[in-house]
Amino acid sequence: MEKVFVQQFEALLEKYSELLVGEAAEETKEKVKAWALYTHIAKSMPALAKHWNELYPEAKEEMKQIINEIKKMNEEHRNSAEK
Repeated sequence: MEKVFVQQFEALLEKYSELLVGEAAEETKEKVKAWALYTHIAKSMPALAKHWNELYPEAKEEMKQIINEIKKMNEEHRNSAEK
């Protein structure tokens, strides 16, 4: 991948993170990236996600924590934006 593309894609991810959860810290962006990719995989290839969940139960639990954290941050961000 070209360096320019990587920078532009990072800018997209940063803005997506800001709009989704209200911040774009590196750790948050990585969680948003994992959440988005896992969600897409689970919807487009559910058997693969199920297999991965069974193969790596500890990772499945960590992914559940990430999903719940993103959901909570999104709800808090939406609630603060409504005020």
